[in-house]
Amino acid sequence: MPAAHLRLGPLLRHVGPTHATVWVETSLPCTVAVAGHEQPTFTVAGHHYALVTVAGLAPGTSTTYDVRLDGEVVWPLPVSPDQPATAFPPSRIRTLPDPLALPDPPGAALRVAFGSCRYASPSAASGLEPCALDALARDLAATPEDTWPALLLLIGDQVYADETTPEVRGRIDARRGASAPEHQANDFEEYTWLYEESWSDPEVRWLLSVVPTGMIFDDHDVHDDWNTSRSWREDMRATPWWPERIVAGLSSYWVYQHLGNLSPDELDADPTWRKVRALPPGADAEPLLRGLAVAADQEADGGRGYRWSFARDLGRTKVVVLDSRCGRMLDDDPRSMLSPTEFAWARERIEEPADHVLVASSLPWLLAPALHDVEAWSERLAADPRPRRARLGERLRRAADLEHWAAFGSSFELLGEILTGVARGDRGPGTPPATVAVLSGDVHHSYVARTHGDAPVHQLTCSPLHNRVPAPMRLGFRVSWSRTAERGVRAVLGRLARVPAAGIGWSRTAGPFFGNMVGIVTIEGRTSRLTLLTTHGTGPGGPHLRPVHEGTLQTGDGPPR
Repeated sequence: MPAAHLRLGPLLRHVGPTHATVWVETSLPCTVAVAGHEQPTFTVAGHHYALVTVAGLAPGTSTTYDVRLDGEVVWPLPVSPDQPATAFPPSRIRTLPDPLALPDPPGAALRVAFGSCRYASPSAASGLEPCALDALARDLAATPEDTWPALLLLIGDQVYADETTPEVRGRIDARRGASAPEHQANDFEEYTWLYEESWSDPEVRWLLSVVPTGMIFDDHDVHDDWNTSRSWREDMRATPWWPERIVAGLSSYWVYQHLGNLSPDELDADPTWRKVRALPPGADAEPLLRGLAVAADQEADGGRGYRWSFARDLGRTKVVVLDSRCGRMLDDDPRSMLSPTEFAWARERIEEPADHVLVASSLPWLLAPALHDVEAWSERLAADPRPRRARLGERLRRAADLEHWAAFGSSFELLGEILTGVARGDRGPGTPPATVAVLSGDVHHSYVARTHGDAPVHQLTCSPLHNRVPAPMRLGFRVSWSRTAERGVRAVLGRLARVPAAGIGWSRTAGPFFGNMVGIVTIEGRTSRLTLLTTHGTGPGGPHLRPVHEGTLQTGDGPPR
């Protein structure tokens, strides 16, 4: 019998003070060992995976590790001419400090990197600028590990199921021909190709083996404009290929992305994970995950659904990641970005005591004010009782992608109430957080905005990691952030369409910036800084990162910079 080999991974996922989880995909069923801890693989649609929990680690330490399949070392990979062994340091697990150890050591800093929208690299991406994750890997490999991020948040569009690369299109043609939807991933097998392509280039593979990651989907992980509206869902359900697409997208997401978001205790409490682990050897978990995917998709129709949102504690920093796609409530009474149950969960986690609160949503909470007003108007128009106006509103919001928080007005206001209340210290006794920020992507440009007042909330948007923005769109984004556009749109929509102003005000403090970028939030004590870095250089060592913005997140009232 041939020996198992490593198809993907290792991915370092959930890391705490004394534990870590490591995810792998293997070619055959086997026993996977990481740092002396073992786990048998489980099978989904003929593919084999393991999520190994490494326990008993010491807080604040660094432990190198290898990966063994049935006792044979398969990671680090053997030396090859195009990837010398000295190119990257050994993979390691860096545990978080003891959260009860006060104060932090002098000079200690916590770093959270984030970004979204990563088209596969490098060979399939001719015409694109270098990938920011590739550049981040090269830069980290040359810097001390105590400066590496404690968490990398990939907040949307890890794969493009509806915009496949030439390589994947060729595989689809060879397997089934160019059938509808033409050259798009349409079942679990084809989704495995997307993840293989996205996570197998050497730089990203090493990066994901040393930096803990949290992930949430956005529309392209399933389909452009996923769950924009009730009308969108009805149209998609009328297509013959959609039922398999949504099942494949969500079941593969559970395997490749969601499992690693959970702590060991959360894994133990997850009923689907318990059922998968309880399957007899050789059994395939695909039917279980298909059932999960169907139930999760039905949340938008009022079903029970599944909570994809998750949270992590990084010492005294709280990270809460929101599902702003699958769990939308799309009926007009009112439409909501999250279900009531998930909003209640989010409020509870965001309001827990912390020195800093980072809320991640693939879609920005704060857009350019002019765009916000247009999206708010489109929502009112689409809900108009006059059918012709409602149809016009629906056409507009689907044609122009008007489906951010601003187009879910009640959700925008509720999230704002939660965030500003936490920033002001309204949640009860105790010191309020030093900073509250929303981390987002999606919109293919990067910027910083802050709400007005003496307890601001910051919007930090970084996008894309690896994609492009056509010149006309760049111009449009620049114009949308202008004061002229803001005043003009407000005057027209406020007076003629009677669109009410948002309950809060905000201003841009940096940007817009264009190009492939990664953002890094650096926290030291009660100080928080943001750095936005873009790719540059094409020398023998490959591209690197250079900062285009560095600034402290303001905690007091003051004019926009």
